[in-house]
Amino acid sequence: MLEFMKKAALVGVGLVAMTGEKIEEAVKEIVKKGELSEKEGKELVSELVEKSKQVRKEWGERVEKMIADTLQRLKIPTRKEIDELKDRIEKLEAQLGKKEG
Repeated sequence: MLEFMKKAALVGVGLVAMTGEKIEEAVKEIVKKGELSEKEGKELVSELVEKSKQVRKEWGERVEKMIADTLQRLKIPTRKEIDELKDRIEKLEAQLGKKEG
């Protein structure tokens, strides 16, 4: 029963978008209905909050990778590449200034 509730909570309430507070509210409602004990409810909240953090981290990493891949495919330079080019330009300008002066 507890395993079913975990799965239902993960799917039914959109874990990725839920804050710890929202997870707690949802589980309290399940406990209130008598489908879980207080202890099971607290354990479930703890597990779901941890899982939520993990899923958010994974999604963030995926999004970052997708963006980086897209920028690379479109041949759009990254901030790092632009900064490196600025540094090179400044060095070249400094070298030209010495030769002209």
